[in-house]
Amino acid sequence: MDDTAAGAAAVEPAVPADAGELLTLQRAAYVSEAQLYGDPFIPPLVESLEQLRKVLEGDAVVLKAVLGGRIAGAVRAQFSDHTCLVGRLVVAPDLQGRGIGGRLMRALEEAVAGRADACVLFTGHLSEGNLRLYRRGGAPPNHPQPGAARPPGVHMRKALVPAETR
Repeated sequence: MDDTAAGAAAVEPAVPADAGELLTLQRAAYVSEAQLYGDPFIPPLVESLEQLRKVLEGDAVVLKAVLGGRIAGAVRAQFSDHTCLVGRLVVAPDLQGRGIGGRLMRALEEAVAGRADACVLFTGHLSEGNLRLYRRGGAPPNHPQPGAARPPGVHMRKALVPAETR
């Protein structure tokens, strides 16, 4: 893995003005998932610009990785009690495999420390690259979710170390 891109990428909070670029990045990043599962209607591909703006204006934590003046990746999280629900981790297709996704996940964990006891995420059961990334970050798979999920998937959970004990 080339950490040059990850090291050069600045991770910072996303703002509503980023919505258009984030949506373009999200769609580019999720095309391969749609092809893998044969489903062009997965939620990240049908989310509207207005829906994304509302997320950015709400209480979600949305981080972006900026590299060379462009948004190279992003991740978002919402909360359910003391659990951080991670979603929409995306990296520009031409920059994947360079550590940006891992850096975003570490930054998100730091950003939510104190607000959450654990991070939980969902990924498709065929998404080997995603599964590898999450496993490397310390989130073992819990169990496949049969049937109702589109696409069928795996939930992963990572306990967070409280900020005061780091």
